[in-house]
Amino acid sequence: MSRDTNSPEPADQPGRPVQPGRPDQPGRATRYVDLSDYAAIGDGRTVALIARDGQVDWMPVPALHSPPVFAALIDGEAGGRFELRPDTDEFESTREYLEGSNVLRTTFRTADGAVTVTDALVTGVAGRLPWLELARRIDGLDGSVRLRWAVVPGNVLGDDDDEVKRLDTVHGPILRAGHIDLVLVGSDHGRLDPHEPGDGFPDGPLSFFGEFVTSPGSRHLIALCGTDDEPIHVPDPANVDRGIDRTIANWEAWADEFDYEGPWQQAVQRSALALKLLIFSPTGSIAAAATTGLPENHSGGKNYDYRFAWVRDLAYTVGALIRFGLREETHAAVSWVLKTLKQHDGAMPIFFELDGSMHDEVHETTASGWRGIGPVVVGNAAGDQLQLGVYADVLGIMRRYVEAGNILDERTSELLVEFTDQACREWPKKDSGMWELPEQQHYVTSKIGCWQALDDAIQLAELGEIKPDDDDLALWHKNRTLIEEWIDRNGWSAKRGAYVMHPGSDALDASILLHSRRGFGPQERMDATIALIDEELSAGPLLYRYSGVSEEEGTFVACAFWLVEAFARTGRLDDAVRRMDALVALANDVGLYSEIIGADYGEFLGNLPQGLSHLALIDAALSIRQQQQG
Repeated sequence: MSRDTNSPEPADQPGRPVQPGRPDQPGRATRYVDLSDYAAIGDGRTVALIARDGQVDWMPVPALHSPPVFAALIDGEAGGRFELRPDTDEFESTREYLEGSNVLRTTFRTADGAVTVTDALVTGVAGRLPWLELARRIDGLDGSVRLRWAVVPGNVLGDDDDEVKRLDTVHGPILRAGHIDLVLVGSDHGRLDPHEPGDGFPDGPLSFFGEFVTSPGSRHLIALCGTDDEPIHVPDPANVDRGIDRTIANWEAWADEFDYEGPWQQAVQRSALALKLLIFSPTGSIAAAATTGLPENHSGGKNYDYRFAWVRDLAYTVGALIRFGLREETHAAVSWVLKTLKQHDGAMPIFFELDGSMHDEVHETTASGWRGIGPVVVGNAAGDQLQLGVYADVLGIMRRYVEAGNILDERTSELLVEFTDQACREWPKKDSGMWELPEQQHYVTSKIGCWQALDDAIQLAELGEIKPDDDDLALWHKNRTLIEEWIDRNGWSAKRGAYVMHPGSDALDASILLHSRRGFGPQERMDATIALIDEELSAGPLLYRYSGVSEEEGTFVACAFWLVEAFARTGRLDDAVRRMDALVALANDVGLYSEIIGADYGEFLGNLPQGLSHLALIDAALSIRQQQQG
């Protein structure tokens, strides 16, 4: 039975008091904040996470898959941070994204006054800047507020010999972490001599820091510029100030091309902007999430690195981008995955590095973990697993791409024929399933994925976009039928009245919900499975990934939205709308989701922002709109 619980309350309340507990003051505990406290900004190459108290706790440089120079998110003592907050232990903060953008504006209020801080990873006149530029603009609103700031780099995920050091140049000091050089500029930012830390400032020279006092109408600017093993650009603060406005305009121009009018419009647009943060513009690949090492439970051991391009997630994202009429990102992602597969001679790993290379290293780091929950890892051990669903992902991308009016090239046609033939050979094997489980089984959703891959390939052949010979085509039809027969005999449990996780199991698997959109099998069987998943895996509006996993982790956000979509597609529209309303309310104060939400208190867990969570929200909203419009 589903648990009769109230919907979890969102962890964030606008305007709540903030007591930061600064780590640079003697006697203060190492600072960690709730994961729902974070907002994300980005520039198409990397992502920074900013807490409600104004501290940047995560920023890989120069790219999302690089080691972070700020990683207090996963090591509050040694990870590195960029502090900016009122110089008082009590203040309130509210924040929002500027409309249609990934630029964050935070308002701090103290007993003496109020200020706003506008945070942006600055973009250039012709697109992404060739260097990293994190800009923080402070505008005085009323009264006077004393603010303190500090830039303290760390290198907990880098090589052991890449310690942080200071170098003095004719243009001032720079801080070096590995191959990353950091220079700081500003205007009216009250910078102090790094060799003479004042009371409450970080010890030692390996930081930049300062303080200033705002007044009504005052403007202050702090900008951090980073380069990677290359000459260092020292920006003019006035250009940085203009660059913030340009960055806002660039985001707004992108949002103007975003085509969605319907229910939950604000949540859908914010989710699209969150997905845009995860698109790695140098290649067109799409990261699954922006972070590594954040725990899926409080006991540790389930801390993974998601800064890779999963073929599955990329496939789902491309489908959403096509439906929104976004051309550039769609073509870039499709071209990237095809070129990458061709470069690796048709190998079918489940994910790649963002630059298209194969992932081949996994290691634990010295980072202590968020709130001490480790281990923190770089890399993902699932890279060499067999996951049969990847065939459906690749063929599904291509079918949606063609149906949107595009044309496949000859080499892509040959590649897809090879993949489809391979799916015919591979589908009878055991695999690790969508959830990357260590125990290989004949997972039912993997078999349905192979059926879907063959169905998409046959459709592409009928459209003339791929050109199998007669023997190939006959093989595809034959195996599509064989898979249907196998699932009928082995995947359906008369005892449970549902599709089960694998033969011989009574467990349910929420990933079956993804196949409700494809009309697989008898409709009454899919309806019964959806109903039983809701009954046994739901926790309020949330949903666990599969039977028994509640002992190991919280609820998986994407699964809850998949259930909403399944409700909408199978005629349970009122249920879909009610569940959707409850789920949209569980986003944090700026509309972001992590991978996992605790069922009891709505606590964020796992990596964030998580692309699959936001993608599932979008698909659910689009499905409900489609059903409402008839």
